[in-house]
Amino acid sequence: MLAEDWDNLIILDACRYDLFEQNNRLPGHLEKRLSRGSHTREFLWGNFTNRTVDDTVYISASPQLYVLRDKLGATFHDIVDVWIEAGWDQTTGTVLPETMTELAIEASEKFPEKRLIVHYMQPHYPFINAPELNARSPYDRDHSKADIWGELMGQKRSVSRHTVWEAYRENLRAALPAVEELMMALLGRTVVTSDHGNMIGDRAAPIPIREWGHPPGIYTEELVTVPWLVYDNGDRREIVSGESVTTDATVSSDIVTERLKNLGYVE
Repeated sequence: MLAEDWDNLIILDACRYDLFEQNNRLPGHLEKRLSRGSHTREFLWGNFTNRTVDDTVYISASPQLYVLRDKLGATFHDIVDVWIEAGWDQTTGTVLPETMTELAIEASEKFPEKRLIVHYMQPHYPFINAPELNARSPYDRDHSKADIWGELMGQKRSVSRHTVWEAYRENLRAALPAVEELMMALLGRTVVTSDHGNMIGDRAAPIPIREWGHPPGIYTEELVTVPWLVYDNGDRREIVSGESVTTDATVSSDIVTERLKNLGYVE
């Protein structure tokens, strides 16, 4: 991924290729790529372990880069953790796409000679426009399963595949206008892709059970085939390396745990 030709990389978390292909209205040329993981942590491990990318600023709605920061050994020019405070929407329990676009544009103005990675949270759970699907099951009294995927796998919720697919689709559609706004604002070559896909009741192999979510270690087509949309906007920017200005954010472990649970990760 880092070796590919881009100035700006927009990551739509958990966006499988077929979902994107069916709903995409963004300009550009669409191709497929295979992700290096079926989970954000695997994606980060596969692309950034012990890498020096001091020509790149990572703007993230996901806490996963922060969680892995010490073990990953990656050096970016800077990291903008949008999920920590101001960027977090308490009502929906996620970072909204409009917030990501606003802060990514600010970062592009602050770092005009750096590549940008802008990691949106959508279409990843929770569902912005279907809050009824985000509620924890009454059977899960210790909140060990914080999302609908665990409940569906454990047969604690009875929700049709169609209903879940619609909510997943609407999460992508909610993000696309904000993504297009960012694409129009950024000069150079922008690529829209994903870190991994998502299983929506699809059958996994070798055991043909219906799988939900994006568990690590399962590499089905639905989980590792992701979009790769290339769009050129104006002249390419001159990208230069520079000494890292990343500072260690001080975040309460309680906040990190809360964010992960809201996003459906079990810690």
